[in-house]
Amino acid sequence: MSHTAFIAIGGNILPEGYASLEEVMTDAISELQQRDVRVEAQSSWYETAPVPISDQPWFLNGVLRVSTTLSAAELLSSLHEIESDFGRVRKIRNEARILDLDLIDYEGVVSDDSTLQCPHPRMHQRAFVLLPLQDVAADWVHPTLQKPIAELIAEMPEGQQIRKKSSEGRA
Repeated sequence: MSHTAFIAIGGNILPEGYASLEEVMTDAISELQQRDVRVEAQSSWYETAPVPISDQPWFLNGVLRVSTTLSAAELLSSLHEIESDFGRVRKIRNEARILDLDLIDYEGVVSDDSTLQCPHPRMHQRAFVLLPLQDVAADWVHPTLQKPIAELIAEMPEGQQIRKKSSEGRA
């Protein structure tokens, strides 16, 4: 049986051998598709300031709507494996990173244990998740808050800098 899930993808460190962050994200998406995950829709790319504000480089962020036969735990494990394959080492929360893959929602499942938090606990406060999520799921409703995405966007904390990346590669 196939399940629908939403995955946030982003990063702000360009690893050796890559010409752009978009190229990193594209390779990560290809890797994801090798693991029983089919991308059904991909948002636009968004350039975003770090949250919380810091002197880190800006991020490139997007959201994928996927279908998979993997369980939520298996999918999350695959996301962490891919991050590791790309050189991510988790040390400090909100640090700069090559690749960040977050399971935002999995079939509306609500889980708050040490191994799986779903929906993602801070997603409803993050422009870099909500705006791209709206691109691929305009009618999405938060499973625990029971609010549609448009309402969550209207209620976002102010001061988050985000811009849609233009097709020419500049915002």
